[in-house]
Amino acid sequence: MAQVHVMDHPLILHKLSLMRDRQTGAKEFREAAREIAMLMCYEATRDLPLKEISLETPLAHTRARVITGKKIAFVPVMRTGLGMVEGMLELIPAAKVGHIGLFRDPETMQAVEYYCKLPVDIAERDVIIIDPMIATGASASAAVNSLKERGVRHIKLLCLLMTEQAVELLQREHPDVEIFTAAIDPALDENGFILPGMGDAGDRLFGTR
Repeated sequence: MAQVHVMDHPLILHKLSLMRDRQTGAKEFREAAREIAMLMCYEATRDLPLKEISLETPLAHTRARVITGKKIAFVPVMRTGLGMVEGMLELIPAAKVGHIGLFRDPETMQAVEYYCKLPVDIAERDVIIIDPMIATGASASAAVNSLKERGVRHIKLLCLLMTEQAVELLQREHPDVEIFTAAIDPALDENGFILPGMGDAGDRLFGTR
């Protein structure tokens, strides 16, 4: 089974509550999304390998540890994933960024890919998929499939909210993908939206309807 990490850091939970609040405007919503993404990226990259090097401080010679140069890529699922990329890039500015566009067929509820643009060396990179709200899990699973078809072997999935249904689907279809989420909500409404959720994240990020 895929590991599922539910973030319980007070700052993440506080900012997630701000995003859930219907009174929060687009500016504050975007800021909270960026800040949570940075905090969650910190946790999702805890296993990055290190190597020891020699260096000179202003006062003395010492040994220190640095990241071994592992290649990382962030792949937001459009459009809502775009609201979290900036925060993650502030933490790891050398990461490459790809994009996957998916929409959910309103009748079948299945994900349909309409756009995919990835770094040319994507198969050599550790990839973190960014999909802020995972309702049924179908779109996230489709994004993982798209990357696996292009040779990616190490994938993590980072989201703000997901449902128990999505957890079950992803663990069944992609048991090798590690999942990081700020919360797991219990249900979907009749239109496939997460309850209690935070509404339409894309509309709230970009001020659209």
